[in-house]
This record gives sequence, structure tokens and C-alpha cells, in this order.
Amino acid sequence: MRIGKASAGSKPADAPRGSVGQQAPRGRIGILDGLRLCAALMVVLYHYVAFGGGWEGSQAQLFPVLFRPSAYGWLGVELFFMISGFVICMSSWGRSVSHFFTSRVIRLFPAYWLAIAVTTAVVFFMPGGITPLPWRDLLVNLTMLQRPMGVDEVEGVYWTLWAEMRFYLLFALVVWRGVTYRRVVVFCCVWATAAVVAKRGEANPISDLVMAQDCWFFIAGLAFYLMYRFGQNLLLWGMIAFCFAMGNYTAMATWRATLDNVGHNVPGWGVAVVLTVFFVTMAGVALGWFRRVDWRWLPTAGALTYPLYLLHESIGWEVFHRYQYTVNQWVLVGGTLAGVLVLSYLVHRLVEKPMSKRLKTGLTKAFDQIRAEGATHHERPPTPVGPVRPEPGPPGSGPPGSAPLPQGSGPDLDSPTRTLRLPAAPPPASAAPPRSRPVSG
Repeated sequence: MRIGKASAGSKPADAPRGSVGQQAPRGRIGILDGLRLCAALMVVLYHYVAFGGGWEGSQAQLFPVLFRPSAYGWLGVELFFMISGFVICMSSWGRSVSHFFTSRVIRLFPAYWLAIAVTTAVVFFMPGGITPLPWRDLLVNLTMLQRPMGVDEVEGVYWTLWAEMRFYLLFALVVWRGVTYRRVVVFCCVWATAAVVAKRGEANPISDLVMAQDCWFFIAGLAFYLMYRFGQNLLLWGMIAFCFAMGNYTAMATWRATLDNVGHNVPGWGVAVVLTVFFVTMAGVALGWFRRVDWRWLPTAGALTYPLYLLHESIGWEVFHRYQYTVNQWVLVGGTLAGVLVLSYLVHRLVEKPMSKRLKTGLTKAFDQIRAEGATHHERPPTPVGPVRPEPGPPGSGPPGSAPLPQGSGPDLDSPTRTLRLPAAPPPASAAPPRSRPVSG
């Protein structure tokens, strides 16, 4: 459900004010779960049918019908990035940095840790064409920082997790300030400018941070969510068109690299066709074309995509390497895919969901303690209530009405270390009755 929809060319209702407190609609968008599953299956078919992996023969001969379409399956990663930009902008609206951090940790790490354990066990106990990593590299992989540390990855697909983490790090700046229409637009423009500048220069940490190769799909996802939330306008369409052009340009460079992986030539125009389908579909999501798509199985399918993505690669290749000479290749691919889907479901239900709840509880408690400590540290000392009894003054100060103190003997009003003392109260009057005044004769 969209809120605050503006007509084309008009400004969103909250754009001039930049409201931070307004939260996004939290209902699931069913079509996005379906698109996640499509993206994951594209990547799986690319690795199982087109990439090579554990097959000894030519994939073009083994899968003559499915080979060429599967050769574009790597583009499913770009669809993942677009969906991520859309969903992260939606889920972080009106949220704090601590909530943003917690939601990302519980979403990424539980299934990831188990996937490392399962993949390592399969590679170790089913020796084939893959060499297990040393334990030191495995420990670094558990942090999800193996790429910046220069350590080999348990799975090749883990490179996309480092891209996601950089996106989260950059967008956390917007969350810290408060997510608004204008701030997201400014963020997209600054990020795109930095990526263009970084693309022209030599590789450096800044260019690696801004992801000049893949940032266009994250930015497009952010723009599509703004269109979904506030309605279409010329600015958002311009941002999306720019990302489409730049995304096609950078994707063609990746396509040239994939030709070595697949071993056969596939036409480059297919990249433009697939990306066009992605952008048109996401535009349909933003404009509400698929709001009736709300099938009951879609949330479960969307939940399976992350474990499926993490688990499929090495496990599938080890199975193909061992059984390719005794089992039909189509049966082997279909059976392996079905088995990995079942394994992904078990990971989601038995590990990911309960561990995510525990992590969320623990992290929420930790951030509550930090906030409580900060509040205690900034508390002001209590102010006395009611009249304060004056302290006795120095000797010779005298009662009110006496001669003024000599200059320089009073309190220093500008000194932060001196206390202003009030003069002592006069002694109480005598209790004897007053004497009568004589009357003159």
C-alpha cells in the first residue's frame, strides 16, 4: 500500500519538511519475495548448467536447450542488489541506527554461519575438485570480512555479501540523520557522483567503498522505493534512467569476463534484454502493478532464497563431480536443486529463525544498556526544592543595614570555584515587654 502519493512532476508531501518520524508501511510486498526466488534460481542455474563446476564434459552439449539462457544467470545478482536497495530503504524509514544494525546482523549472519559449517563439512567429507580452506581462513570468513582482508572465501558467491555490507555502511549515514525523501535523493546523487569519479581513477579504498561497478543497482532500488512510497516524478525517473544506462555499461564488462567462465560465446545484447526486464519489473512494483500478487507461498519462498544462495554452489559441484557418470545430468541437476531447497528450508526453520530471535534479544538489550549508560552520564545534579537556610556569614559582617563591606572583601561573582554566601540573619528581638513612653504634662 502506498501512502502520500504525489502526481507526476510534483513534490512528495513530506519532501519540503523532511519528516524523520514518519514510518514506512511495514507490510510484505509479495512480488519481491517472488523476485528474490527468481534471482536465486538464476544464479543456481548459472553455476549448475553454464559455469562448469563439477562437469567434465561441455555444458553446451550436456544442456543444449538450457545452456544459453543460464549463461545470463549471473545477472540475478544485480536483481538482488535492486531489491536490496528497495527493501533497505523501506525497512529503515523511521528507525534508529541501532535498529538498523540489529536487523542487518540477524538477517545476514545466522544462515551464513551455518552455511560455512555445512559447506566445509561437505567439501571435507566428499573430496572432489574443491580444496577445503585452512582453519585460519575459515575463522576470518565467519566475520564476513574475508574480501577486505585478502582471504579466500568458502564460496565464490560470498563476494556479494561484502557488496551488501558496504551498501549498509554507506546508507547507515542516512539512517543516522533520519531517512527522508530529500536525504535519500541527495545520498543517491552523491553516491553516483563519487562512483563516476572513482571509475575514472586508479583503484583505491574510496573507489572500493563506493562500488563503482555495482552501485547503480542499489541506487535504482532506492529510487524505485521512493516512487513506491511517494509516487512518480521526473526526478526519480531521471535517476532510474541514469542507473539503467550506467548499469548496462558496467554489466557489459562483467559479461566479457563471464565468457571465459562459460567457455562459449553468448551474445552481449542478452545482457541489455535481461536488465531491461529487471528495470521494467521493478518499475511495475513501484507503480503498484503487482499489488494483487499475494500468494501464500511467496513469504516462504522469499525466506528460502538466502540459504539457497549460500549453500548451492560447492555442494552442487561436489555432487556432480561424484555422480555425473552414473546419473543422468538432468536428473542430477533437478535432484540436487530439490535437495538444496529442502536443506535451505531446514536451515531457515531450525537455525535461522530461532538464532535470529536470540541475536535480536541480545543486541537489543546491549543497545538499551548503552542508551541507559549515556542517559545516566548526562544527568544533571538534582536541584534543591524549597527555601535554603542561609549559612552564617564571616565575623563582623553585621546585620542588614550595617555599613557596607570594604571593596574586595565580598564574594567573587565571576569565580566558578567560589560560593556566594548570604549574610547571617539578625538575632531575634528580646522577649521583654516594651516600656511605655512617658506622657508629658
